[in-house]
Amino acid sequence: MNSLTFPILKFLADGKFHSGGDIAQHFGISRTSVWNAIQHAESLGIEVFSVRSRGYKLPYATTFLEQQTVLNALKALGHTFKLEIHDHIESTNTYLMHQANGETDHATCVTAHLQTKGRGRHGRHWQAGLGASLTFSLLWRFQCGAAALSGLSLAVGLALIRAFHAMDINQAQLKWPNDIVINREKVAGILIELQGTMEGPSTAVIGIGVNLCLPREIKKQIDQPVTDLDSVSTQPIDPNKLLSALLGQLAEVLKEFEQHSLTPLIDEWTSHHAYHLQPVRMLMPDGQEVTGVVQNITEDGNLLVNTEHGLQKFTSGEISLRGA
Repeated sequence: MNSLTFPILKFLADGKFHSGGDIAQHFGISRTSVWNAIQHAESLGIEVFSVRSRGYKLPYATTFLEQQTVLNALKALGHTFKLEIHDHIESTNTYLMHQANGETDHATCVTAHLQTKGRGRHGRHWQAGLGASLTFSLLWRFQCGAAALSGLSLAVGLALIRAFHAMDINQAQLKWPNDIVINREKVAGILIELQGTMEGPSTAVIGIGVNLCLPREIKKQIDQPVTDLDSVSTQPIDPNKLLSALLGQLAEVLKEFEQHSLTPLIDEWTSHHAYHLQPVRMLMPDGQEVTGVVQNITEDGNLLVNTEHGLQKFTSGEISLRGA
């Protein structure tokens, strides 16, 4: 790891050209050190434009996360979190899962400017680049057991919807069991991993990825329709404000969920479900498909679909929902 890489990337955050000499002078280093740091950035998959006589620049202006900015915003909302911001990490979920059995504080959030091995459902890789996504994981300790957390991903999705709508991203909708979509294109995803006994207490590591501004090259690597907030928002999305809003809503929803489970949230959840009362295809693990019309969700987060065989209940697991 080159310790100069991310300080130099932050220096280039305005998206303008800066000469190697200016960068070297700013950091009190040699031009060779600048070049080495840029080479390391490119080895991480970060694109940096280099033009003779003009210097270096990022493809577009990038807003980096600032710990105190986020914590101050959360404090103003009445919430306290422990926040770690890493420049580069393989997976925030993996990082927190390794600490879940230790002394890691409740409400610890870990995020990174660059996540190289982010994970999604069904073993998928979460595609992310510098400034392209907001990716973070939240460690939340519950007094109840893992058996009582079956509807947790739906509660988390509702928290995301509340945050998006509060930021005037009103096109955002839910897709059972753990995606956020805009015009049925994925804009955010949720991955939850649990530790603990069935009776309790238990710990959830809640991983969230939000597409901010996906380059065309990244979109080509994704095997489903996707969009990003930059495409639908009239204002630039500040990841610091977005992270603060998401964590604030998560704190509210997770407290309510632990006290009352999913029951009081069902009506609100279904009102935002993109496929509520819509025809769908349920893709089964063995490759078979079941078609029907979505009716509702249950108190434990299962999906009720009216099929040719009557009303059927689907658990998330390896099942995927698609529009018919």
